[in-house]
Amino acid sequence: MKMIRPIVNVRKIIDPFDAVIVGFNGVLTDGNGIKQDAVNALINMKKAGKSVVLCSNSPLRVSQIADRLYENKEPLNIFDAVISAGEILHYKLKFRHEDFASLGHRYFQLGAKNKSAVFAHLDYERVPELGAADFIYMESVASLDDVIEKYLPDLQQAAAMNLPLVVAGNDTSSFNNGKICIASGAIAEQYAVLGGRILTLGKPDPLVTAYCLEAMPQNLPKEKILVIGDNIATDIKGANLAGLSSLLISKGVHVNFLGEGYISDVAKTRELSLSLDAYPDYVISNLRW
Repeated sequence: MKMIRPIVNVRKIIDPFDAVIVGFNGVLTDGNGIKQDAVNALINMKKAGKSVVLCSNSPLRVSQIADRLYENKEPLNIFDAVISAGEILHYKLKFRHEDFASLGHRYFQLGAKNKSAVFAHLDYERVPELGAADFIYMESVASLDDVIEKYLPDLQQAAAMNLPLVVAGNDTSSFNNGKICIASGAIAEQYAVLGGRILTLGKPDPLVTAYCLEAMPQNLPKEKILVIGDNIATDIKGANLAGLSSLLISKGVHVNFLGEGYISDVAKTRELSLSLDAYPDYVISNLRW
């Protein structure tokens, strides 16, 4: 197991890196608003000549993420590229790429019933009843208090009908309005336990990391790239799989376990990393310069 080094300011470690891949939820946002210290850190990285790629497991499209940043008066020019699970899924649905070729056109949406931009201007129809669907889709829970058991009846029926479940993002929990709640990845895991077929897109899939690397200067050595995220199972695991260094934000999705301290708890970080078999190089409570 690698040594995990606690830091207080990212400027202490950033010099050896020429590029960063940074998460959105839990890093730049706290599930409620933008973390200005985190944005300021990225601004300083950009001033220092670093390439900055924003990579999110969010079901939001790139334009929606840009709008959210713009609404908060955050500079968009600090990012060399913005990549999201929602945008990748939209592309794969549009061109019916590989596993998405045989999905059919009608979907039943689990969880929140908001109109998803993933299907915008595509030939798919949301149906009100599970029995009329060709596949099921989920991007977020209906309520922050939801538990997996709430979704079991629909999941059991869908599994019996042999319907695929499509999910943007692999996160099993999320940080919303200061509260940790289950996320669509947890529902996907439960569906797989029931024998259902799942189609998920997002970190730690090496495909997502590859998209990030394409947005960076060519032939950039891996040791020059730092991944910054709040989720060990997705952000840090993705970095490990790609052979990239990583920095964990402890006051994100794991805050209930890792704590609220200004200086991150290395022992608890090590314990959680061991349980999830993914290991950051550094840990910081919040991204700050």
